[in-house]
Amino acid sequence: MTRKLLFLLALLPNILLAQHTIKGTFSPAEDYKFAILYKVTPKTSIYVNNAEIDSIGNFQFKLDSTVTKGMYRIVYALPQDEYNFDFIYNAKEDIELTFNLNEGAKYIKSQENRLLNAYTQSLQTVSKSINDYYASNNQNSTEFKKVFGVLSKTQNEFEKASEGMIASHFIKASRPYIPTEMEDAQTFSKNIKSNYFSNIDFGDTVLQSSSFLMETVLNYVFTFSNPKDKNQGYKDSIDIANFAIGENPEVKETIIEVLFNQFAENNNEEIANYILEKYLLPIAKANKDSDLIEKLTVFKNTSIGALAPNFNFEITKNNKTEQVALYDFKEATQYVVVFWSSTCSHCLAELPTFHKYVQSLETGKLKVIAVALEDDFYRWKEKTYDFPEFIHVYGEGKWQNPIGDAYGVTATPTYFILDSNKNIIAKPYDFPALEAYYKEHPIVLDK
Repeated sequence: MTRKLLFLLALLPNILLAQHTIKGTFSPAEDYKFAILYKVTPKTSIYVNNAEIDSIGNFQFKLDSTVTKGMYRIVYALPQDEYNFDFIYNAKEDIELTFNLNEGAKYIKSQENRLLNAYTQSLQTVSKSINDYYASNNQNSTEFKKVFGVLSKTQNEFEKASEGMIASHFIKASRPYIPTEMEDAQTFSKNIKSNYFSNIDFGDTVLQSSSFLMETVLNYVFTFSNPKDKNQGYKDSIDIANFAIGENPEVKETIIEVLFNQFAENNNEEIANYILEKYLLPIAKANKDSDLIEKLTVFKNTSIGALAPNFNFEITKNNKTEQVALYDFKEATQYVVVFWSSTCSHCLAELPTFHKYVQSLETGKLKVIAVALEDDFYRWKEKTYDFPEFIHVYGEGKWQNPIGDAYGVTATPTYFILDSNKNIIAKPYDFPALEAYYKEHPIVLDK
């Protein structure tokens, strides 16, 4: 008995170590240097291991029994949230794959992932047949039953084949709308939209541990537009998606925040602020997420149409220096608040041209308040003499300056154009964009 016990104890480390492998090939090999493996959960990504990619693009992860089944992610470049792909590991099989940017991941070994890939490809093929049917002049009940019969059969066969597998969660959630009687293209399209979320459980922890739910919502919002009023179409789709997500805090904040970021980065402030005010800010407050609250507040306060954040600066009048607030400063028809730095090469290239442009304008049309984000007072002071037309503000603390923080400045130069009431009317990307704005919207002096 003792001998058997000792044998089992000796074997235990080998049992623990000798489990499964994930290996693959990246191409072209020279574009890839590393692969990092994470297990993905609804709330976070957990580091598992990393591997070097050799000169021909090969990598390998050896997995022991502590690496449990679930959703996993391989990161292959920076930034991590852009350069990655998800896959299934069921703790029962080895995985072998190839990857390139054009085709994504293709699985040589792994029943789970091969089945899921085959399902996706089959659905794409059937979808093409449906599109061809509606584009043809041969729309009759026989052809209708034939094409949608293939769709129904394909879906049912894959659901049956995936029973008991992790892949089943994705295949069932992706079940498409299948009409039971003949429909024209317009009705079919309308029913696809109304049934889009019918089979998706946003509380499913497997789906929550992947990019599936995020991609599904983004696809819905950006696919089903309103040609007569694009922004109203976005609002309607966002409302429907939010309702479909339901009370699932593990994914709701993340999905809504990504939607917000999509519209913010595309400079659609109307929709970004719609999401912010109706959904994201209340979620952030309920979660006491102070960083997100601050980010959203800054975005709202610096959107076009908003009253620009107030701040104080010094001006010289009658040889006397006095403090004045932006809101109380009434020296021109319009104002430009520009954030720059004496160490910023782009700033030093643009500001002389901008200064010359301001000098060419009629007195009283435009005043420039140049806020320098700095950590060296004397270097900044010396540079200010090159721009005598500007009102200069020393932004001590560089990226930790309260004025820069209030305006959400993350790069220099950054421009804000204000009207006479200090409302933000434009945010040109650079000086050429500012000059183009004024060619289209010339300043008319206040009477």
